[in-house]
Amino acid sequence: MAARRVVSLIPSATEIVALLGCADRLVGRSHECDFPLGVERLPVCTRPRLKLEGTSAEIHARVQETQAASRAVYEVFEDRLRALAPDLILTQSQCAVCAVSLEEVEAAVRAWAGRPPSVLSFSPVRLEDVFSDIATAARALAREAEGRNAVQALRARVDAVTRATKGQRPSVACIEWTDPLMAAGNWVPELVAMAGGRDPFGKAGEHAPWISWEALAAADPDAIVFMPCGYGLARTRDDARGLAARPEWRRLSAAGSGRVYVTDGNAYFNRPGPRLVDSLEIMAEILHPDVFAPAHRGAGWVPLAGD
Repeated sequence: MAARRVVSLIPSATEIVALLGCADRLVGRSHECDFPLGVERLPVCTRPRLKLEGTSAEIHARVQETQAASRAVYEVFEDRLRALAPDLILTQSQCAVCAVSLEEVEAAVRAWAGRPPSVLSFSPVRLEDVFSDIATAARALAREAEGRNAVQALRARVDAVTRATKGQRPSVACIEWTDPLMAAGNWVPELVAMAGGRDPFGKAGEHAPWISWEALAAADPDAIVFMPCGYGLARTRDDARGLAARPEWRRLSAAGSGRVYVTDGNAYFNRPGPRLVDSLEIMAEILHPDVFAPAHRGAGWVPLAGD
């Protein structure tokens, strides 16, 4: 039976539901679900347990303290979730820091009387996994044809980028956190390769690696793209400017050539849903301005200098 009352506790799943034409079945969301327009009116079923304001170093320290104490980073509003009476809850098991985990959701619904809702958990690490997640959600919503058509359209956009960038290989460091320094992992190195670039740090399908200033200097990438996890464009710009104020920064080739960019990682690169294909297009625009029109410039990305 197709799910009719859906609570999505992860933004990427919310976007998948909408892509399949089922936004009207959503009855609840996470505190981070903000796309497409209109989902912000849904009841919020989660919140972070720690303060997310402050510097990147302060946020990192709070997350480390929370995990060291074996506490979950996020809280599920169990009473609100129960009152919404969903027959399907969408969550994730890919990252305990990024969103509510499968374990937390299962604990929240375990004691419910009557028939408990189905819980569907996503754990993508590659773009192909996202396409599989779309198909899985489509089956749960009885929208298989719509799922196949959506994936086909997304694949066509990917193919258009890879064909246009064939043979290009500039190196690009993708920064997912600034203090301490972390390079992007999972699907991002794959997007870089598809966009005709070479990622010196991340490995496709593997979690984001911590890196040092010495490693960044040694790699001396042709371009640097900032995409801190959970940050929008303005906050990313502030973080990048702080990093660019360090004396080591001026010795990087990308800094000297002006090939440093900030992105809305929260909306695009950090969110493993349909807009990962937009992220691929953003990367292609950044790396190959002579090939791609800057369709996402201003909303999805801007150069750090002269923005």
